[in-house]
Amino acid sequence: MIQSHHIVTAFDRDLEAIQAMIMKMGGQVEDAIGKATTALMEGDSDLAEAVRAGDKRIDRMEEEVNEEAARVIALRQPIATDLRTVLTVFRISAALERIGDYAKNMAKRTEILMELHPVDGGTASLRRMSKAVQLMLNDALDAYIQRDADLAYDVRARDEEVDQMYNGLFREYLTHMMEDPRNITACMHLHFMAKNIERMGDLVTGIAEQVIYLVTGELPDDDRVKADVTSTSDGGTVD
Repeated sequence: MIQSHHIVTAFDRDLEAIQAMIMKMGGQVEDAIGKATTALMEGDSDLAEAVRAGDKRIDRMEEEVNEEAARVIALRQPIATDLRTVLTVFRISAALERIGDYAKNMAKRTEILMELHPVDGGTASLRRMSKAVQLMLNDALDAYIQRDADLAYDVRARDEEVDQMYNGLFREYLTHMMEDPRNITACMHLHFMAKNIERMGDLVTGIAEQVIYLVTGELPDDDRVKADVTSTSDGGTVD
């Protein structure tokens, strides 16, 4: 019995360490979204470059989280709820890494946009959309820490609002392109940035769904409403 108690305690410590790593990684990703948006709004190439450089750190953090989670599975051989807890870590870290990639892509496009004809009012709505996703991510991570399925469901529902904002931006950029051909290239980049943010929202929603799975043992059984009807593109790359 004493030996079993030691094993459980050690496993709990392992889970706490992994959870702390996930939260640290999540904080880095939140920061990347905010900095990528600020770089766009202020035309700050140094900040954009910092986002791009920081993505390597996020990638390393994902590797460290996955290595630690794999070590725990091999060493502790968790079952049932404990195994579900560890498996959720892999899915959340993968989503966070991908969100970081999209933030990096925004930073790359910011550096291109700085060389193009400016679009009047082209970034204000984009900032609002980015902020909404950043808040969703913050709440999804809080739901994970608190094992709060209700908060996770709330995050999941808010993705529809992000989709609607994306649809509005899509129409806005089309209007700018039709009104002035000089806006076409810049608006194409802005559109892809909007799509990057919309995809971030999808990934955050996936994190929220993993929290629901972690708490209840089941993924939501209803189809999530998707209000993005403009495109199937993933936002492209500028690599």
